[in-house]
Amino acid sequence: MNILQINASARREASNSTRVANSIVARLQAANPAAGLTLRDLAVTPHPVLDEAALGALFTPAEQRTAEQAARVALDDALIAEVQAADAIVLGVPMYNFGVPVQLKNWIDAIARNGVTFRYTEQGPEGLLQGKTVYVALARGGSYRGTAADSQVPYLKTVLGFLGMTNVHFIYAEGLNMGAEAAERGFAQAEADLAAALA
Repeated sequence: MNILQINASARREASNSTRVANSIVARLQAANPAAGLTLRDLAVTPHPVLDEAALGALFTPAEQRTAEQAARVALDDALIAEVQAADAIVLGVPMYNFGVPVQLKNWIDAIARNGVTFRYTEQGPEGLLQGKTVYVALARGGSYRGTAADSQVPYLKTVLGFLGMTNVHFIYAEGLNMGAEAAERGFAQAEADLAAALA
């Protein structure tokens, strides 16, 4: 098994989503001692945004790209290669203003490439990143599970599914800013969600 861990928090050491993601990885490694791990921390090595220059590079044929354009595309290629090689993907996802962090959005924009990770057919779009299991470690200060305020889960289900990753487990740690007892319950719920996902 190859595990890919993506930490999307802007915080490094004190990130709750990274704490939950680390717990997921530890459980996966315990069950698969020979598993390899690739860790990408988007706070340590943030990925550039999808801007006009990046789009120009992507839509320029490879043999016609400038050195600068080739270098920009290579950054996305590296992320795509990591996802393609992974059997299990663990995403550490905090909630920022009811959405996903820009760090994660930049990663998604990098790995979503027509003809590589998805393609359009006469029957509609087809995701090409199939056969993978995704664990999403969600960390929230409040409690939003199953409510209209939770825009993260529908978005991630949609975009991951579009890319072919339909076996997705959401692990919730909520209420983390609502007092010590609530935070303790939140992390306990995350452990229960993970146990159910791995059962």
